[in-house]
Amino acid sequence: MRRMTLRDREKKMKKIKAITVLMSVMILCGCAGAANDPSSGVSDGSAWGIQDKTSGTEVAATQEELPEELQYAEGTVLRMATGYNSPQTGMSFDEETAKGGVTLADGNTYYPGDLKPTWAEVEKRLNISIEDKYQGNSSDNELAYWKGRFDEIDLIVGNSSSLTALGETGQLLDLSRYMDLMPNFRTKLDEYPVARLSVTGNTDIGAIYFAPYFDGVDDIERMPLMRVDWVQKLLDGAEPFTAESCGSTGSFHYNPYMPTTGKIEVEVVRPDGKRRVKIFKDYDAFGNIIEKMNAVGTLNGVEAVNLLRQYIDETYDGYYGEKRSELFVGQDAAWDVDELVALLRCISANSRTLNGTKTVQGIFTRDDGDNQRRCDMWRLAGLLFGVRGLDSRQEYLYLDSEGTLRDARQEPETYRALERMHDIAREGLISDSFLNGEEMTSADMLENDEGFMHYDYNQTQTIYNRTKLQSEDGEKYMGVLPPIARWADGTDGGRYMRFTESWRGVKTIGWAISAAGVADDPDKLCAALKLIDYAYSNAGVVLMSYGPDTFIQTKEDGFYETFPFIGKRMPVMAEDAYREMWEKADGNYTQYARRYLGSTLGFLKTQAFEYQCTEEVGKEGSSHIDRAISLGVIRHPELSLTENPWYTLIPTVFPFTKKEVDLRNLFSNLNDAFSPSKGGTNIFVDIIVDGCEVVGSEGAEQCAEKVRTEMGGSDYMEIVQNAWNRLLAGYEAQ
Repeated sequence: MRRMTLRDREKKMKKIKAITVLMSVMILCGCAGAANDPSSGVSDGSAWGIQDKTSGTEVAATQEELPEELQYAEGTVLRMATGYNSPQTGMSFDEETAKGGVTLADGNTYYPGDLKPTWAEVEKRLNISIEDKYQGNSSDNELAYWKGRFDEIDLIVGNSSSLTALGETGQLLDLSRYMDLMPNFRTKLDEYPVARLSVTGNTDIGAIYFAPYFDGVDDIERMPLMRVDWVQKLLDGAEPFTAESCGSTGSFHYNPYMPTTGKIEVEVVRPDGKRRVKIFKDYDAFGNIIEKMNAVGTLNGVEAVNLLRQYIDETYDGYYGEKRSELFVGQDAAWDVDELVALLRCISANSRTLNGTKTVQGIFTRDDGDNQRRCDMWRLAGLLFGVRGLDSRQEYLYLDSEGTLRDARQEPETYRALERMHDIAREGLISDSFLNGEEMTSADMLENDEGFMHYDYNQTQTIYNRTKLQSEDGEKYMGVLPPIARWADGTDGGRYMRFTESWRGVKTIGWAISAAGVADDPDKLCAALKLIDYAYSNAGVVLMSYGPDTFIQTKEDGFYETFPFIGKRMPVMAEDAYREMWEKADGNYTQYARRYLGSTLGFLKTQAFEYQCTEEVGKEGSSHIDRAISLGVIRHPELSLTENPWYTLIPTVFPFTKKEVDLRNLFSNLNDAFSPSKGGTNIFVDIIVDGCEVVGSEGAEQCAEKVRTEMGGSDYMEIVQNAWNRLLAGYEAQ
């Protein structure tokens, strides 16, 4: 297969380069002191979880030996302008977080200016001394602060594009020159070819100017979340649905997306989660539910629910029995957008039954007044209607089945999906606050019992099951499987399947080594290289995710307590740390880790700890999705160069030349019009609210054509396509 061929080529090239690179760097990195002990600061190393003696299974947190060639004087100082994006999320405690001293679960008290536990541990394990130079800025502003002063720092955080540009001017080291001395870093890039493409800064020499941040890797990111108890209340049971008081559905505007006749075969996971089976959507048995509802006209709440129940019974030939809610929220869910709209109509017309008020907000976002979060509405549109590029890792880009780059902003299918979302909005099935751009958060929606569903991250959103949704009341908010949609993956007529484009890969920030900072100082160079390589080792991943061993449960024999997570066994958080996370960060592990532990600031963050901090309801939904992914029922992009390019995850960054960067800057209006940032504006959001007329177009074709011609989209894509072709050719040449 092509994927194997590319890897073989890369390995062959590396072997050719290995001898000369190793000889030159060994001369450069020889140190006056003795070799460093990588287990320094850790009692006998056994607490790093080499093996779970109960199961005999190797644990992911195995301690690796670091390259002996990377030697440096003990206590070598690294000046690090590295952090996440604020004074609270740096390597050292800030005044706000540690004023007067803050005592953590490890029993230590920390004061402003003290290194956080993770980085104090890094000092011990690697025998280095860290001088925190981070100014507490965003990645862009941190780079701007140090511009012209790179001789004062050794490592710097920044966004990928800026770091690549600085590397091309010689201000940052090319890490590819040292890959043979960084086996852990190299292994990760070998494992995920798209990650290697994402960090390539120069296609002629294969340069790498930064170590990337993986916020989880090769796993689902966003997912639909629903009030499961509401679906069960409306759809389950042997007797017809009744209600003491109900409203009506109002006027209909949305028309069928799925077929109205014939049969569609789809795969589902059996309720026990052990295997997959095929079932049919039989539209000849009952018809399309939207077509049926629209033909009847306005329905009261009871009529709408019983019509949807009948549809489920007949279309699926009784497969779901009395638990019709499983169509939407079960392990064997098979819902599509037409069925969702029918359900939303039922929910809207039965608010008194569901929350005791006159209204229910159907689909909302994490913050309906924040453009960054409102953009999740059009990402959901891509998922519902089978449109690629709306949840892309880079801008709105994706590859078609022929390997050509496409831009969702220039595709009519995008605007057809957005027009359908506008029709859903016209029916009142999208939250009023979204349509008005008013501040209303998912916490408000869920804690006040107002909202039904949104598209977001599992752990941070299902946490509201603890803060408001009480299990004794039967209230339940959790992730559900993505819908069935028709995806144009190159097969004739497209394929009806579950597919998610929201897949974890390389983020757009990384850490780099200042050329001026380590110039003529072999100790600094070797220490900086070893720090980066260690961060990608199994032990380093645990430290950079969980923090030191004092925040991890350890058994009497010195081994970690572990649990199974995506085919590996990963450590369990210490009980004191778990309690502290709730006290200091309301259960948000990432916030706790960054503000107090100093972990998850860069490199590779495993999602294992976040999974442990997920509410039980959240774990239930997550387990359904994980089983469906493992059984191939949910498809997703791959972090490799797949045989069908449509399934290749788009790299996070392309290595644009300075000329290409200058040319792309000429199209700033194009990017500003489709901004996903907090303070920006986005045409996609505007279309969902007001339709294509808001951008002066009569329909989908005109919208796409306007972006291609009047906004320069066609010329823009020529620049991007050239960069991709060059990147791919450079990778294949290696």
